[in-house]
Amino acid sequence: MSSGADPTTPRQHVLAALEFRDPGVMPVEYHASPAGSYEHGARLAALWARYVDDFGPPQRFPLCQPPHDAVDGEGRYHEVLTDEWGVVRGHLVFGASGFPIEQPLSDWSHLARFRPPALPPDSGPVFEAERERVERHRERYFLKSGWISLFELMHSLRDFGDVLADIAMDRPEIHRLADLLVEHHAARIRYLLQRGVDAIQFGDDFGTQTGLVMSPKMWRAFFRPRYEHLVRLAHEGGAKVFFHSCGCVRALLEDLVALQVDAIWPQLSAYDTASLARFCRESRLPIALHPDRGEVMIRSAPEQVRTYVLRLAEAFDVDRGGAWFYVEIDAGFPFDNVRALIATIASLRGTGETERGEP
Repeated sequence: MSSGADPTTPRQHVLAALEFRDPGVMPVEYHASPAGSYEHGARLAALWARYVDDFGPPQRFPLCQPPHDAVDGEGRYHEVLTDEWGVVRGHLVFGASGFPIEQPLSDWSHLARFRPPALPPDSGPVFEAERERVERHRERYFLKSGWISLFELMHSLRDFGDVLADIAMDRPEIHRLADLLVEHHAARIRYLLQRGVDAIQFGDDFGTQTGLVMSPKMWRAFFRPRYEHLVRLAHEGGAKVFFHSCGCVRALLEDLVALQVDAIWPQLSAYDTASLARFCRESRLPIALHPDRGEVMIRSAPEQVRTYVLRLAEAFDVDRGGAWFYVEIDAGFPFDNVRALIATIASLRGTGETERGEP
């Protein structure tokens, strides 16, 4: 496989930013949520194609729409789906996570027969074809894969309040479940390492808008040792670890640094921007800058979106590395704001200040 030595490739832009070096071109990562794709359709696809990113080719985002029979005569969407873990959810907004209707571990008596889903094959023609695809991708683009979740998965399988109570009471069943998930994720990480990956994404929302959903002491006793094992496994295989957590998890940032997490993806609206930027720079903790999806992207005007993006770039000093923009287009974003967001980031990258034509 190519070592990615060409300094002009998108992959090298990301690697430089992760090392707090001048990336040459400020990296950007696009994620097309199904909800945003469904709402904006071909106009959004045209923007993706016009303003490319560093994590993959633009044609990787197919247009999404719900099944015909999931939309009634008045245009209302509703589906009941069962995920790979056996959680039955009701979905009322296409592309958004549904609400649990049936949870496999609502009663601990079900734990003895509970089994995680099977992993993809790690040998054979299908696996070799996937590994070849990944190898081609990484010749030019940075590859982030996986979604390693403990807390969120636990409260998908079992009631949220019950999970918190189980942890607080130190029930043996919650430890058995957590260890089962760690074992499953360890196998998943080994698969990703064998297949090929630059970074593995961890994701657990531990914050409210003002603080943690549990005490730092509880988090450190229950979750930190388990993350240590999984992060170490990823690092030993040569992969970086990115950690996402919504809400204000400022009390855990030092722990993430100690765990040697390679980058964070936080909910920026839950932090003081200057303080977070200073912490990340001083701690050498790279950060994905995910523009606020509420007040800014839904309720602001395009000029306010542009100003917000420029202020983020200045606060995090993106030209010196250590940060990149993460762009996820969701339902409810006025398209003028979508265009302003993507075009402003492109102007910071030096890849065009305005659109040529109207998508």
